[in-house]
Amino acid sequence: MRRELPHVGWREWVSLPALGVRRIKAKIDTGARSSALHAFEIEVVRRGGAAYVRFVLHPLQRSLKRSVAAEVPLLEERHVRSSNGLVSRRPVIRTAVEILGERREVELTLVPRDEMGFRMLLGREAIRHGFLVDPGRSYLGGRPKRKGKGKV
Repeated sequence: MRRELPHVGWREWVSLPALGVRRIKAKIDTGARSSALHAFEIEVVRRGGAAYVRFVLHPLQRSLKRSVAAEVPLLEERHVRSSNGLVSRRPVIRTAVEILGERREVELTLVPRDEMGFRMLLGREAIRHGFLVDPGRSYLGGRPKRKGKGKV
């Protein structure tokens, strides 16, 4: 018996609990294979023979008010072709993403997305076998309730 998959819109609010991000607006992009997270000051460091990546992100669109710094294990570095056709080498991390009340581990490439409309992009590898995308709808998981202006 096949279970009914939850529907997501073309954009949704998600959280990244292991990174300390309660909410970030993500574009659900079935045309992109991989997922990307806006990051800057990206630095790969080695400790005890293990590789980690340090980075900072601004989770709110068009705002530099809130910064989140993180350091997580580096999964790998991967060549990724962007939507404009350019190939770049990006660090890849694995972290939990919560969307519509479901938590799943996903791989995220880290890249500055200052010029992009969304700070996060969830590609088809992150949503496959878990969600159906309704491209005509948005925020099927609801909009976040603000506790205070600018809080994330």
